[in-house]
Amino acid sequence: MKIAITGATGNMGQETLKEVLKIKEIEHINLLVLEDDKRGNKLLKDHKKDKQRLTIIRGNLANRDACEKLISDCDYVINLAACIPPHSDQNPQKAIECNEVGVDTIVSVIEGMKKQPKFIDISTMALYGNRNHLHPWGRVGDPLLVSPYDIYSATKLRGEFRVLESEISCWVILRQTAMLHINMLKDNMSDGLMFHTCFNAPLEWATAHDSGVLIANILKADINKKLKKDFWHKCYNIGCHKNRITGFDTLNDGFKIIGGSAKDFFRPNYDATRNFHGMWFYDSHVLDNLFHYQSQDTAEYWNLIGKKYWYYKLGKIVPKKLIKKFAIDRLLKNYNCPYYWHKHNDEGKMQAYFGGKDKFEAISKKWKDFDLLVENRAPEGEQIDYNALRDIKNAKLIDYGYDIDKPDSKITIEDLKNVAKMHGGKLISKTYNGNMQEKLLWQNQDGEKFTAKAYTVIKAGHWLNRTYKENVWDFDRLSKKDKIYAQIWYDSHTKDENYIYSFDENFNSKIERFE
Repeated sequence: MKIAITGATGNMGQETLKEVLKIKEIEHINLLVLEDDKRGNKLLKDHKKDKQRLTIIRGNLANRDACEKLISDCDYVINLAACIPPHSDQNPQKAIECNEVGVDTIVSVIEGMKKQPKFIDISTMALYGNRNHLHPWGRVGDPLLVSPYDIYSATKLRGEFRVLESEISCWVILRQTAMLHINMLKDNMSDGLMFHTCFNAPLEWATAHDSGVLIANILKADINKKLKKDFWHKCYNIGCHKNRITGFDTLNDGFKIIGGSAKDFFRPNYDATRNFHGMWFYDSHVLDNLFHYQSQDTAEYWNLIGKKYWYYKLGKIVPKKLIKKFAIDRLLKNYNCPYYWHKHNDEGKMQAYFGGKDKFEAISKKWKDFDLLVENRAPEGEQIDYNALRDIKNAKLIDYGYDIDKPDSKITIEDLKNVAKMHGGKLISKTYNGNMQEKLLWQNQDGEKFTAKAYTVIKAGHWLNRTYKENVWDFDRLSKKDKIYAQIWYDSHTKDENYIYSFDENFNSKIERFE
């Protein structure tokens, strides 16, 4: 048996390779590695005893020749490659090349093969966009409201749609949640990305290790004929029920390594108050029930970080004000930080991430005046029970226009019509044969017709808007008529916001008002 892996030098990729090498039935693994990525050679050194089972193919995911070499004679293709933040923010063109054009290329190659390999595509929970305490719980099928200016999410959205609508005979999409990996602290200390994380954002973490185990367990189950056919042609959320916290909790846990807390090193007005991405998965159990991969909690992760980077503990003897100045505050001048946007009058990002410059300026600099969910206070001072909020039994889910828990075989054409109507559009197709992979004709609220499978729309949460074709975020306008979008969008936006967010040709933020 032969498999191909893209993105094997990444954090999830390294863990996946480590786990799949344990599967004796896999005789050979092709790895796609960028020409200038020295980590490819390190992979061979790290897996010296399995070197004969590995072949590195140098090239870009968007290069058809490289993709053809990669997947030739393979039984499975695992696409882990992605240009993620902050790299996607630093080089948006690379994000387009990898996350969008690259996915289209590899899908096209597979579609053209006589004997198609099974395709496992790693997508992202970032597609769901911003969540807060009003709807912290979500699941596959929720609307995909990618956050304005998040080029990573926009390109992954378009890439995922390509897979869903492909002619690949056997595919599955796994939406990865926020991922804890061994290099996380190091990777986030050279950019202002950490300031995008809302303190009250609901986050469900999974570790890179557990994610690698998941991929290996999927392969083992299928190789051993224990995987049901209805596993394929679906989207799933990769999460971990043990790790449902908030952005503030995450920072706080990290700073405990050096004997401090988030309040010692951050001020309330350092981070965005909206326009992030993250939620707690109501359906985390689905993949875990099948593949039993969820094992590591956040406490175990931080313990591992403390052991690997033992020198972090020296921070306990360094004055906290000094650490704050040289480790955190220096990043406030970074182009990717709210302070920078404010100083340079970036109206688009001020509006997207805070609701306007005035809202940013009104945020208190003192923690005693800032509402934290973990302290049982929601924004505007509302009292809330944080533990009750995190209890899945109290999850508040949205109305999709039909019963999303219905088995696929029970879905009717009326269900499809109702979903389209909720979106402010309609189903143009007059018949539906009961096959969720059937391509149908739809119309959105702007009268634009598009083709998409029944599953893509009513089970995977996709609905055509401008973000599927260009880097434009038009949800203020769309939500006024789209009842599915509105349920989530108005949790963090007001109905009198009338903005269209976009990029110019140089990927600078643009914003325009509409009436």
